[in-house]
Amino acid sequence: MNQSLFVTKRDGRTERIDLDKIHRVLNWAAENLHNVSVSQVELCSRIQFYPGIRTFDIHETIIKSAADLISADAPDYQYMAARLAIFHLRKKAYGQFEPPKLIDQVTRMVSMGKYDAHLLTDYSVDEFAKMDSFIDHWRDMNFSYAAVKQLEGKYLVQNRVNGDIYESAQFLYILVSACLFSSYPNSTRLDYIKRFYNAISTFKISLPTPIMSGVRTPTRQFSSCVLIECDDSLDSINATASAIVKYVSQRAGIGINAGRIRALGSPIRGGEAFHTGCIPFYKHFQSAVKSCSQGGVRGGAATLFYPMWHQEVESLLVLKNNRGIEDNRVRHIDYGIQLNKLMYQRLLQGEDITLFSTSDVPGLYDAFFANQDEFERLYTQYEQDSKIRKQRIKAVQLFSLMMQERASTGRIYIQNVDHCNTHSPFNPTMAPVRQSNLCLEITLPTKPLQDINDENGEIALCTLSAFNLGVIDKLDDLQELATLAVRALDALLDYQNYPIPAAKRGAMGRRTLGIGVINYAYYLAKHRVRYSDSSANVLTHQAFEAIQYWLLKASNELAIEQGACPWFAETTYAQGIMPIDTYKKDLDAICNTPLLLDWEGLRKSVKIHGLRNSTLSAVMPTETSSQISNASNGIEPPRGHISIKVSKDGILRQVIPEYERLKDYYELLWDIPNNDGYLQLVGVMQKFIDQAISSNTHYDPMRFINGKVPMKQLLKDLLTAYKFGIKTLYYQHTRDGTEDLKDDWLPATPEEDCESGACKM
Repeated sequence: MNQSLFVTKRDGRTERIDLDKIHRVLNWAAENLHNVSVSQVELCSRIQFYPGIRTFDIHETIIKSAADLISADAPDYQYMAARLAIFHLRKKAYGQFEPPKLIDQVTRMVSMGKYDAHLLTDYSVDEFAKMDSFIDHWRDMNFSYAAVKQLEGKYLVQNRVNGDIYESAQFLYILVSACLFSSYPNSTRLDYIKRFYNAISTFKISLPTPIMSGVRTPTRQFSSCVLIECDDSLDSINATASAIVKYVSQRAGIGINAGRIRALGSPIRGGEAFHTGCIPFYKHFQSAVKSCSQGGVRGGAATLFYPMWHQEVESLLVLKNNRGIEDNRVRHIDYGIQLNKLMYQRLLQGEDITLFSTSDVPGLYDAFFANQDEFERLYTQYEQDSKIRKQRIKAVQLFSLMMQERASTGRIYIQNVDHCNTHSPFNPTMAPVRQSNLCLEITLPTKPLQDINDENGEIALCTLSAFNLGVIDKLDDLQELATLAVRALDALLDYQNYPIPAAKRGAMGRRTLGIGVINYAYYLAKHRVRYSDSSANVLTHQAFEAIQYWLLKASNELAIEQGACPWFAETTYAQGIMPIDTYKKDLDAICNTPLLLDWEGLRKSVKIHGLRNSTLSAVMPTETSSQISNASNGIEPPRGHISIKVSKDGILRQVIPEYERLKDYYELLWDIPNNDGYLQLVGVMQKFIDQAISSNTHYDPMRFINGKVPMKQLLKDLLTAYKFGIKTLYYQHTRDGTEDLKDDWLPATPEEDCESGACKM
């Protein structure tokens, strides 16, 4: 090649090409990595040099070349590609590889309107210097390539119109820490900032999308999950739609409870008119959800909830179905079907389920959540009342329709509302749980809005994070991590803004948190146990006992300092009732291992001092945030040793943690023979988790006669989940023969990033 060829640098200057410089950068990126070849990257790049070629384009080409070489045989190419991408990213952000001083970065970004101005007024120059000393920019080199591209695509502060990047990851981590602890006393806050920075920048604590992309910016809404309940009135329906728009635009995943809306043909104004039914209003909610993106980070998404016994249920169950016409389908939101013990009993006993319009059966809808005995009494009473409009359907027929739609769409979700209220941190007579969220792990009290400024309504918010089980050396380490996570998220509740009064009222009254886990598959592989054969039951029991215990302990200690949450009296914790008191005892048959921690001492302290937070735990999907931490997704088994995601940057490949050492100990999804072992493990987790768990079911049709999953199997798994006290079921995955082309950690479409967390995290 002609060594006199000139290239165009990033600042527009031209200079003679320096192939040695390219080679030095590649050698630096390959340093101390196993089984990577600089010459192979150079060979595969196939750069066509021409006069004036941009160094920007050269760099992007070699990054892609290294990324394309990522494989199970050479997993370290994911780190070589990541280092090259970090080099590229910093050049774009700073014009050089070396990041600026923290104070200079913050000053510049505040002047541009990209960082919140409070940073410069809350912290002194000396404090910024100390925080700068906490930062280890070389931790950027611990990211995988997929993680860097996720950071660049979703989390780093940038101009989303022209693609300009303004920061690198360690600034993100230190400034999130600085913002969340800014209200702490000067004598302690730098210590907390340092500890929290170290926990999140070494991937021990994983943060959800709204926090990573939003904290440090002028936008102050970081709750991952927003639960909005609708009443049976036009004013409430419109207020619900308005609330949806406000929160979708600020990065939140939405849960909508529309179960109160009366059925088609119900009388309005004493018979002056007939009701148009649920579907037009569901369409209204869908339009609100899709009206704007979530801050440019992802599209809006929601799950809508209604009871199985709703009179329109047969029409509602098929709303996502591809058959039918637009008039009778609402395909762009998901649905959560609400069940309880009586519904299951009717199935097992071969009986009918009676369908009602909620407007025709006073007290029944509220009893469905608050009091199961009262629900059964009213339900049977209304069944026998000939004056009440009703419809009967065989329970097996209705359950089969529900499971058929769940199988065909993968997106008909299940909520067992009795488990959500009997094994709950809330007293159901005072604060019943009537819905969940987009990802089926948040179970919090709500009250319908009558108008957008209704201060008597309650919108439930939950702020998320997760412990990375894979990098925790011993369970005792959870004590420190729980302290940091609880304090940071609790402080966030006061730090953020609330666009709707009903949301602020609920958040300040209940102060709910949802802290879960990532990298569970890696955790099992490290301990040489499996999903399918009960070998992980005791390990899981011990881990989740420690998680919930230390979270409660941290919240109790915070309550001693700052006071219990104002509505603590509405929790079962206030009565001294712990999750270990209310779980489904059927679990003892599969895992009767003893408790290891001092629950009685904790119980006593909670009754005396209370908790700062009404809830502490929830297990969320974490599809994208787990990739940032080089971790497996939530509690899910991976589909393969390499996850694949098709993005605007091309194919992103990420290899499971410690592939070469542990590849034989990972149990891959489609190697698991059935759902039994997985559902047992979720039940064991649910014993301790005070909210719910995003748990999935999985089916390989080739394991069944004629390649078709029998309805009997689907119903059996549904009943197994109920038996073990599982509160919610999220996706149903069916193997379709194209698994190698799909990402095994992310949902099928970008809008499903409910991590908001991201609910998806």
